[in-house]
Amino acid sequence: MLQQYKRILVAVDGSKEAELAFKKGVQIAKRNQATLVVAHVIDTKAFQSISTFDGSMADRATEQAKATLEEYTHYAKKNEVTDIQHTVEYGSPKVMISKQIPEEHNIDLILLGATGLSAVERIFIGSVSEYVTRHARCDVLIVRTDLDNQTIS
Repeated sequence: MLQQYKRILVAVDGSKEAELAFKKGVQIAKRNQATLVVAHVIDTKAFQSISTFDGSMADRATEQAKATLEEYTHYAKKNEVTDIQHTVEYGSPKVMISKQIPEEHNIDLILLGATGLSAVERIFIGSVSEYVTRHARCDVLIVRTDLDNQTIS
């Protein structure tokens, strides 16, 4: 019997890598007749500095995330994914993607775009994808290629 995923999470952040992960997620959801959950997590640490906090920044980030998720929903439906949900969450992307969202939505596969962090950046801030692969309780697919499995540059 082939592995069949029923509830797939794709975490998006507006990057090219996240878009590739989303497009692969659409194809996997279509093949598996699965629910596709697309999530954008707004990192609240980015807004914690009182000296630089501007409430409108958080509002703009939320509106931009919602607009992107609407575009992704339209793309998924156009590509015959009938069960698609999207959510904007606030908090630590690492924790939200690896634990909270999968638990809330009963996820059995997480897709993430590969990050472009250098080795030094990973040492100091850590990679979301690395954290998720270590802490998620379901399968995780890190996307490094396009829909034709060609490496992106």
